[in-house]
Parts: sequence; C-alpha cells; structure tokens
Amino acid sequence: MKEARADYSGFIFLSIFAKTNSNTTMNSRLIAPSMLAADFGNLQRDVEMVNNSEADWFHIDVMDGHFVPNISYGMPVIQAMKKHATKPFDVHLMIEKPERYIEEFAKVGADIITVHYESTVHLHRTLTQIEDAGCKAGVVLNLTTPVSVLEDILPKCYMVLLMSINPGFGGQKFENITYNRIKKLRKMIDEQGLNTRIEIDGGVTDKNIKQLVEAGADAFVAGSHVFKSDNPTETIKNLKHIANS
Repeated sequence: MKEARADYSGFIFLSIFAKTNSNTTMNSRLIAPSMLAADFGNLQRDVEMVNNSEADWFHIDVMDGHFVPNISYGMPVIQAMKKHATKPFDVHLMIEKPERYIEEFAKVGADIITVHYESTVHLHRTLTQIEDAGCKAGVVLNLTTPVSVLEDILPKCYMVLLMSINPGFGGQKFENITYNRIKKLRKMIDEQGLNTRIEIDGGVTDKNIKQLVEAGADAFVAGSHVFKSDNPTETIKNLKHIANS
C-alpha cells in the first residue's frame, strides 16, 4: 500500500542559490535566524524582517514529535513563508525516517536540507536523495554523538550541523562541550581538504559566537536571542559583525 503524499506539483520552486550573493561565500560566517522562535501571529512580518536584515539564511526547524519531543510545522507553513522570503531556506529535519519526505520539502522551498545521523539508517542514500532533489545536503549530530562517525561521509556534506543543546525546544542553555566538538570536526574537515561548513544550533548569542568562530564554526542558528530581543534587526547585525570581525 502506497503512503499518501501531498501534491505540490503546482508550486514553482526557484532555488535562491541560483543568485550570486557575496554574503554566502565559503569565506564568510553566516547567521541563520530560527523561524521557530518567530511570532506565528505575525509570521509574514518576521519573514520580511529577516529579508531586510543582515541575516544570510532562514533556519527552518521541522519536528515530528517522535524523533524529538515536540511538534513544529510542516510543508504548508514552509511554503507560505517561502512566498515572502528572499533568502535561502536552511531546513533542519528533526524527524524519523526523513527520506520519506525529502522531495516534498524540496518542492516547498528548501535550499539546504540537513538530516540527523541518528534518524536514518542509510545516510549516504539519503544525502544523495537530497542532492537529486536539487538541494545542498548536510548531516546533523546530536549533542553526544561523536563527530568521528562522519569521517567517511564528510566529502558528501555541504554542511555539518552540531547541536549545542538537546534538540526539540528553543531557548535552552548552550552546552560548553560543543567547543571541543567543533575543533575535532574542523580538524577532520581540514585533513580531508574539504570546504564543509560547520553550523551551530542552540544557545548561540553575542556572548559566545566569537569563541565558536575561533573553534572553527562558520554558520550560526539564533532563535530566541534574535526574536526575543528588543530590536531583532540590530541583534542580527551585531551577531554578523562579531562573527566576521
């Protein structure tokens, strides 16, 4: 029996990566506000705020209530945000068996899709599936999963996302073990002569972003720190400035 699939065939998918943007070169450090922390009663307003800020990507957290103990949003909400967004969508799938939905997320606007190492049995196949769908592919590691598990798959990763909290909820405290994990991963990447990005998700603020850069990270998800601030646009600008100074 075939699984039911939503039909998004009428949705026109245009990859933001087709556009040249000096802010997203491999040499720059990127800021990706997490839309999970946005005001869902004023979602278009917050999307436009990110458009007009110095942010580089939209970070889109998808949770299924099984892989992590929370439920966020799915394809219809992402598609609605994409209609107003002018920057790439960095889609982080915190779901079991993500290979079931790769094509659907690509159709509604994902530019980067990251899947958890812990969530899929055939990781290489899943990353190939992401690439075949026209997206950049990445792997996410939970807080205590050793970075060494990625040694053989790194050449296939545009990006590795390291969780610096336990996934599932925003607003958690940053875990300091992350710094050493970044250093280990950066060493592996450099030894293989790769340009793989390292993204950090969880508890990123203006107080720790410089140390994260020094450890070797170059992309940063910020949710509560941005959207709960008095001036989100200025908060993004400040993060971007510190990360690239």
